[in-house]
Amino acid sequence: QVQLVESGGGLVQPGGSLRLSCAASGSGFSLSGMGWYRQAPGNQRDFVASISSGGTTNYADSVKGRFTLSRDNAKNMMYLQMNSLRPEDTAVYYCYAHSTRGRYWGQGTQVTVSS
Repeated sequence: QVQLVESGGGLVQPGGSLRLSCAASGSGFSLSGMGWYRQAPGNQRDFVASISSGGTTNYADSVKGRFTLSRDNAKNMMYLQMNSLRPEDTAVYYCYAHSTRGRYWGQGTQVTVSS
């Protein structure tokens, strides 16, 4: 079993920055791929970014060049640095992780980009 907890969401002005964190906890697991999805009201849950256990990243075109995904395997932590934020980035951001025991999701953290 794996539990994921997101943090770092909040209100930010357009052009500003936020860093989201995702902490994994539990026992008897080893994390492999991790990443983020986001969902705005009335929309589907869209892929944002992913990172492999070796650090290989992949980004949605909408965030490429603005967001940076990283992980600390020793701490079972993942970070999403979000720069040059736009109103269309407003959404609930969900952390996900793959482990030897399955696929897991966090409960989400709200990011609001507004002036």
